Amino acid sequence: MNDKDLQDRRVLVTGGAGGIGQACARHFLGRGAQVTLVDIDGERLDAARERLGGERVTVVRSALGDARACAQAAAAAGGPLHALVHMAGVFEHDPLDPEDRSVWDRAIASNLSNAYEMVLAFRAARDERSLSRVVLCSSRAFQRGTPNRAAYAAAKGGIVGLVRAFSRDLAPRTCVNAVSPGLIRTPMTDDLVAAMGAQRLAEIPLGRYGEPEDVAGVVGFLCSDAANYVTGQVITVDGGVING
Repeated sequence: MNDKDLQDRRVLVTGGAGGIGQACARHFLGRGAQVTLVDIDGERLDAARERLGGERVTVVRSALGDARACAQAAAAAGGPLHALVHMAGVFEHDPLDPEDRSVWDRAIASNLSNAYEMVLAFRAARDERSLSRVVLCSSRAFQRGTPNRAAYAAAKGGIVGLVRAFSRDLAPRTCVNAVSPGLIRTPMTDDLVAAMGAQRLAEIPLGRYGEPEDVAGVVGFLCSDAANYVTGQVITVDGGVING
């Protein structure tokens, strides 16, 4: 990958105030891109912009709750988009309560439906002059199941279906792929690490938790010219736990 291969290209990162989102933004900024960060948390967004340096960073506070909100987020980039990196989502404990569908509804809306809407918004805003990229975020949870996270696992499995369908629907002008992170150390996973960290660490062949930069490196590859012939794929980033 050329250090400046994304010079002045526009990249939209949702979940941009989170650990992985910021790591992706830092990676793209280092390659010369203009980055738009989208997140529901305005204070964390402003802190992220300050941390990253604001010259080539735009922030948009949005829950991406519907097609209009997704289109507005895409338009905020200020011009044709080279890449969409969609990391936004929720990670909630699922009590499996037949009388309460709220966790299920939030998981599907926030982790799956808005990915669908965001890709459609990107399609309308993509740069037609070059090969553009979409990278969605699945999860190891869909591959092996995660206790008390049934709704989350189902939604992240749905992401794989979207990737495989969109890789055909958006071809040949856009490559569509996903990353499937394992246990990455971010604020979102703090509770899981506190509850099951030792057990999960023992399962990881590389002997450490993942860091946001580990995911950002793979996302960066998928958005580079080195991946011009890669589409419809899901790349697991978990230190070797899932190897088949």
